[in-house]
Amino acid sequence: MITDPIADYLTRLRNAIKAGKRVVEIPASNIKKEITKILFEQGYILNYKFEGEAPKATIKIAIKYDKVTKEPVIKHLERVSSPGLRQYAGAAELPRVLNGMGIAIMSTSKGVMTNKKAKEENVGGEVICYVY
Repeated sequence: MITDPIADYLTRLRNAIKAGKRVVEIPASNIKKEITKILFEQGYILNYKFEGEAPKATIKIAIKYDKVTKEPVIKHLERVSSPGLRQYAGAAELPRVLNGMGIAIMSTSKGVMTNKKAKEENVGGEVICYVY
């Protein structure tokens, strides 16, 4: 049994990037689907596909690499809040990742969104992870 499914999601993605894989398959949940959509919208992954129904649902993610240098677009994935130590940020103290070049994915009362969108909406919440 996995105690932290989001950390497992990020680790599977990180390991696939380090291994040079093109596609990674990850067990699905609603929050993982939302994180995947954000990564796609922000240009960190090439594509994604949700497959199957509830208990055996999976997410297939096509990892994005630079065309010239063949380097992965995602340089760093870091889990911030964990089940043992939740990290929250109010609307006034939202994190800036890599001086605005990266994103923080947050779970707010208005749904899962980036730190930039949370600033626009003027909401705070749990900081899930940093991506750059």
